[in-house]
Amino acid sequence: MLLCPKLLHMSLRFDAIRQLTDKSTALVGAPNKTTTFFASNVFTMKTAREFLSDEAYKSLRASVKAGHKIDREMANQIANGMRAWAETKGVTHYTHWFQPLTGTTAEKHDSFFTLKSDGTAIEEFDGAALIQQEPDASSFPSGGLRATFEARGYTAWDPSSPPFVIEIGNGKTLCIPTIFVSYTGESLDYKAPLLKATEALSKAATDVCNFFDKNVSKVTVTLGWEQEYFVMDEALFNARPDLLMTGRTVFGHSSAKNQQLEDHYFGSIPERVYAYMRDFENESYKLGIPLRTRHNEVAPAQFECAPIFEEVSVAVDHNSLLMDVMERVARRHNLRVLLHEKPFAGINGSGKHNNWSMATDTGVNLLAPGKTPKTNLMFLTFFVNTIKAVHDYADVLRASIASAPNDHRLGANEAPPAIISVFTGQYLSKVLNDVKERVSAGMDETDESLLKIDIHKSIPELLMDNTDRNRTSPFAFTGNKFEFRAVGSSANCANPMTVLNTIMAQTLRDFKKEVDGLIEKGEKKEIAIMQVIREYIIKSEKVLFEGDGYSEAWEKEAAKRGLPNVKTTPLALDAMVTEKAKNLFHDNGIYSHQELEARHEIELEKYIKKVQIESRMMGELATSHVLPAAIRYQNLLASNIRGLKEAGIKESGFANQLQILNEISTHINKTSDLVEKMIEARKSCNKLSNTREKAIAYQQKVKDSFFDEIRYHVDKLELLVDDKEWYLPKYREMLFLR
Repeated sequence: MLLCPKLLHMSLRFDAIRQLTDKSTALVGAPNKTTTFFASNVFTMKTAREFLSDEAYKSLRASVKAGHKIDREMANQIANGMRAWAETKGVTHYTHWFQPLTGTTAEKHDSFFTLKSDGTAIEEFDGAALIQQEPDASSFPSGGLRATFEARGYTAWDPSSPPFVIEIGNGKTLCIPTIFVSYTGESLDYKAPLLKATEALSKAATDVCNFFDKNVSKVTVTLGWEQEYFVMDEALFNARPDLLMTGRTVFGHSSAKNQQLEDHYFGSIPERVYAYMRDFENESYKLGIPLRTRHNEVAPAQFECAPIFEEVSVAVDHNSLLMDVMERVARRHNLRVLLHEKPFAGINGSGKHNNWSMATDTGVNLLAPGKTPKTNLMFLTFFVNTIKAVHDYADVLRASIASAPNDHRLGANEAPPAIISVFTGQYLSKVLNDVKERVSAGMDETDESLLKIDIHKSIPELLMDNTDRNRTSPFAFTGNKFEFRAVGSSANCANPMTVLNTIMAQTLRDFKKEVDGLIEKGEKKEIAIMQVIREYIIKSEKVLFEGDGYSEAWEKEAAKRGLPNVKTTPLALDAMVTEKAKNLFHDNGIYSHQELEARHEIELEKYIKKVQIESRMMGELATSHVLPAAIRYQNLLASNIRGLKEAGIKESGFANQLQILNEISTHINKTSDLVEKMIEARKSCNKLSNTREKAIAYQQKVKDSFFDEIRYHVDKLELLVDDKEWYLPKYREMLFLR
């Protein structure tokens, strides 16, 4: 039996609500201790020891630890060992798993099964297939690096990130983490630049560490991300075409209760969501993702998980993998996970806080204060260099987290503002001020008060891991790391980490050069270090801010200081292609000028497409969902008023109905007119050929000019129209019904 459109639309909302009472919580089996199955689907070095010969194992270990190249003969042995291990798991296919500039992960599955020339069927996986594959690159974003008809691209094995087995239903696939490059060698993914930037930082940081400890031969960059997300019922999700197509609700009036009581934050986790969390955590543990925490976040239906710190490239892979796992597992529970930065207006959006630090191969966290003057001087060196890097390249750092979804979140009173500043806390602020005031060009090594500044005494041990936090700061020191809070929840962590590693590498290179210059002029090493540190504090102190980043006063103060405050993505992305940025990335071997221009083009195109899709979705919903419901209720009111008039009732007797009818008519007309004008504005933007101009036009002439105003009138109609006539699930249902 076919339902009429009205009944179909109504069933999507009201049937979803009715079905909620029939849904039982999915049972998640109680596993053994996490340690008994952690990384069970990962080809770890322990597993490699079991499945590889001594020679092959040593070759793989050297590649992982020191980046040594694996020759073809060893690659064959390693590939055979991987296949043997994977087949014990029931694996039949393998894939090179990579992270193209689409923002998602990509994979092309090939079978171990093959036929020999005589027709014999065998299972095979050789070194050539492990090391390199040639997927079609024509449909991935390239930013003009190659023509559409030039399809060749290469994935190349990244031994620093372990292979893993992914389970989808009853199928199992061996995934080989790889980088993705073009035929002519340009990076076409997020991973390759990250590896280059990490290596650049390791070298620069090691050189500076050698001022203090000659035994340091490598510095590892560590990352601990915090993933925020929303969870909602799948049936309600399916009844919202805007969520399905854009990841956010383009319309929707706030419910009477949102987050104002702050009762959801750290509250008891709902049973259905708790079962989902346990399920995706177990899947993550099997993949070696070391999740440690889970909790309710501030907004209703919002949650967070976070892992133990890992090396940055592995952490990035694990976060990309986690997002895929979360979305797949949610469907088992008839739920949907929302990773958009701002899926609901009027309540907190979601971020992905990147906790970043550096550690030496001698076991020292370079951003943790120590117990001796020597270790504290090393800490102070890296601490101040980080501040200087953020100060000098704040615009590039801002560009690294720019996106259409994140524009909805930044500065929206639950996320850091678009102004990049650094929070250090009162104790370290005092230390920086002391250094600035006490260091002088005339000092010498006998100045014990300077050379023995004991930062450990300035920061009570109780506060080492609990530095007072400033949630409004985009870049805050939190005890033994910096937390880059402005990264969006759906973003690939690699992009901001590539930028952060690169600007830090450049700053440390400059620092070493300046210190070496003073030493060559006869200064003692410690004196030279302190003098350059003082100079860096003075040059970068305007980026330090301890107050409320949400306040209007800070916007004015930041403008006085000359700090950039670029609130929209098309303009923020300009920082990627300045001469300063081009030189920065070229000099550190991360991007060629051409690669940087290409990425700028890709990010602008992403912005255009996302705003374009949202605009189309607004028009479609307004025309086919909102206005029909409003007009039906308008007709109902008009009939009621006519009936009252015919019954001889005076106008004062139906004044309220008349007022509501006038309001509804006004909002219907406004909505219809604005949608038509928005469509014309979009057509006008589409005529522009320059990508930057087109992106700015979409932002100014479509998004800024129409989105909020159309939403205002639609949301007013939601309040006025009879609830039974409203097709779209409302905020109170999406946020509170599970």
